[in-house]
Amino acid sequence: MNLSILKPALGSVKTTKRIGRGQGSGRGGTSTRGHKGAKSRSGYSRKAGFEGGQMPLYRRLPKFGFKPLNKVVFQPINLETLEVLATKIGANVITIDVLIANGLASKNTPVKVLGQGVLTKGLEITAHAFSQSAIEAIEKIGGKVNTL
Repeated sequence: MNLSILKPALGSVKTTKRIGRGQGSGRGGTSTRGHKGAKSRSGYSRKAGFEGGQMPLYRRLPKFGFKPLNKVVFQPINLETLEVLATKIGANVITIDVLIANGLASKNTPVKVLGQGVLTKGLEITAHAFSQSAIEAIEKIGGKVNTL
């Protein structure tokens, strides 16, 4: 047994049909493409969604809705989450860097602090935005709000 006598299994390898190699091959002439038309030409590629000239589905259906180009999507963080974080790291100052380091925010999305939950200690919190209820809850307990 050596590598020079290895062969693929019987019937597993087929030779490809050689198209467009003259009339004698049986596949010359139109080369299995039919007669004329765009599909018989070289370089033809149909557009995605093309329906043979019929008005395509994406143009038949009505458009609706509106997506503002300058909409800012915030990463929400509640007061209860900040309370747990403050006790975990033992700090009274929470910044964006602290939130990113603890996996609560990403570098690319702005953070908004929301007012769900209860704060028990006065924290100094820095974020991109705050809800009105969050500002009231933080300041009521003696904390400080810094907006970026």
